[in-house]
Amino acid sequence: MSFRTHNCNELRAEDAGKRVKIAGWLDSKRDKGGLLFAVIRDFYGTTQVVAEAEPCLSQLRDIPTESTVSVEGTVVLRSSPNEKLPTGLIEIVPEKVEVLGRRLTPALPFEISRSTEAGEDARLRYRFLDLRNPAVRDKIVLRSEIIADLRRLMTEQGFTEISTPILTSSSPEGARDYIVPSRIYPGEFYALPQAPQQYKQLLMCSGFDKYFQIAPCFRDEDARADRSPGEFYQLDIEMAFAEQDDVFAVLEKVLPPVFAKYSGWDADRPPFRRIPYLTALEDYGTDKPDLRNPLLIRDVTELTVNCGFDPVMLKHVKAIAVMGVNVPRKWIDKTCEEFKVKTEGGAMYWFKLDENGIPAGGVAKFIAENIGAWKELLGVEKDAFVALVAEDKLQDVQKRAGILRTMLGTGLDLLEKNVYRFCWIVDFPMYEIGEESGQLEFCHNPFSMPQGGMKAFEQDPLKILAYQYDIVCNGVELSSGAVRNHDPEIMLKAFSIVGLGEEEVRAKFPALYHAFEYGAPPHAGVAPGVDRMVMLIADTTNIREVIAFPMNAKARDLLMNAPSPVEQIQLDEVHIAIKKSK
Repeated sequence: MSFRTHNCNELRAEDAGKRVKIAGWLDSKRDKGGLLFAVIRDFYGTTQVVAEAEPCLSQLRDIPTESTVSVEGTVVLRSSPNEKLPTGLIEIVPEKVEVLGRRLTPALPFEISRSTEAGEDARLRYRFLDLRNPAVRDKIVLRSEIIADLRRLMTEQGFTEISTPILTSSSPEGARDYIVPSRIYPGEFYALPQAPQQYKQLLMCSGFDKYFQIAPCFRDEDARADRSPGEFYQLDIEMAFAEQDDVFAVLEKVLPPVFAKYSGWDADRPPFRRIPYLTALEDYGTDKPDLRNPLLIRDVTELTVNCGFDPVMLKHVKAIAVMGVNVPRKWIDKTCEEFKVKTEGGAMYWFKLDENGIPAGGVAKFIAENIGAWKELLGVEKDAFVALVAEDKLQDVQKRAGILRTMLGTGLDLLEKNVYRFCWIVDFPMYEIGEESGQLEFCHNPFSMPQGGMKAFEQDPLKILAYQYDIVCNGVELSSGAVRNHDPEIMLKAFSIVGLGEEEVRAKFPALYHAFEYGAPPHAGVAPGVDRMVMLIADTTNIREVIAFPMNAKARDLLMNAPSPVEQIQLDEVHIAIKKSK
């Protein structure tokens, strides 16, 4: 007989009387003296074993939990069935117990069934134990199922899956590269791809019509709750002879059924809302709005110019009105303090409208004289709470109003439940002034086509819009994409605006520029993040929960102890000398 005839989630009442063999981990034991109950756990589930005869009784009593064992015996009906478990009507009376892999350590770093309560570093250091917890393992299984469905849906739409290189050249694509030294070419380096951006465009130039892959991407970035440092995966898509609408139609066929199938929640049906970038900043204070939140931001600057309240006069002022709620003063004060912390010193002002529409509390006395205009602009009459933010710069007030909108929506429990709300953010500016450099930079993607083609450059560069877009779900940016700039002449002009000449463009993007000279088709693409999709579907806020072996927040792999020093001979082979710190 092999290691097992059945898995630990397979046996049912109709199997009573059968001689079977199961294998798995010894999950738990309850020793009643002359009777011992043991639970065996494998990938599929659990089965109870009840031993009262020797030698099995002594053997099970001696085996540490989390050891792997095989148990051979007879299936019987439980005298005290557990209807909540799939195998809760039966148990196995063992006749033979064999230890396959004994646990040698005296103690476990955490209880397997409660591993999610342990510190993250402990969980990642002992990830092989953490993954034994079904609650943790199931998220990885979910990821596998989602990826399988993504592949199926893309193939059904006529896309060809193509793998692109992992070792490539370094190029300026927005984040730090991971570089790999060459043994054969001293002083030269490969780079791990930040994305298959240039390769997928080259595939379009090669005559492929619809490409996709579940692509690994590598960026030396700091971790966030929704961003894993180092490595992540995306559903990479590119289409030849395609416009923005063609790309939208593909993802709108793929995402809703996958999100709905694996979550049980409602998901928006196509077409998704399209929100211009500047409108998103005005109405939501962010380019990744959570549309489950019904609150909108309104500009009330014209109403505060001469209101008499110095902190808002002669500034950009945004207001958010919450209707039909009775907000206690204690909650308002707490929210004001939290807002100050979240915005590093920002101030929230407020007033209420009572059941008769009369303003009260906060800054009410400064707006009472002009309350009719406030009501009209905000669309309120009575029973409302209004929060205000004022800043000197438009960009600052938009950002802080966006933070406030989120705080009010979550704090007052206004968000829709158990739904996925998708939207496209469109019409991104082609250029922006960099926060650090103070110089003109690409806003989104240097490979994007400006709206209007070459004519777009006849205006102020900051007014040029590009065929660039993001897809957002419940306030999480899933993906960026664009219609590509496939015309060498337009490409050179676009780069010249940020100070890169033809020779520099050729040097930084040699293959792509060269391919365009041989006649490139118009093409467009997008690349939603697989990790973020699974995170949303699994209803978790930490992206590391849906990655089998993630790094920690400090970009360390605690399980494999990476990064770590290497032998001097390895450094010598790739012509690397380590500069010793003083």
